[in-house]
Amino acid sequence: QVQLVESGGGLVQPGGSLRLSCVVSGSTFTINDMSWYRQAPGKQRELVANINSRAIVADSVKGRFTISKDNTKNTVYLQMNSLKPEDTAVYYCRLYKYREYWGQGTQVTVSS
Repeated sequence: QVQLVESGGGLVQPGGSLRLSCVVSGSTFTINDMSWYRQAPGKQRELVANINSRAIVADSVKGRFTISKDNTKNTVYLQMNSLKPEDTAVYYCRLYKYREYWGQGTQVTVSS
């Protein structure tokens, strides 16, 4: 079975940085369409970044977050810089290949 496991979350101060990782296992296909979503308590899940043939990020994180992937390691990354309290959320990794596959999420808390 396909599994996505996120890691790298934690508690950071405003202005700090985190690097999230998502490792895809159990697949024989190349990871192509990969996304990061986030969901704060009481709010809808929102798209943060996507990478397929090109990398895009949401306007709210543009200039601060960068998505990348390493096909050899079956891993997608989200580099998060200049973090703000409003970035606090559970961050989820998503793979699309014939269907959606989701990770369990990793908590990111930005607080003083």
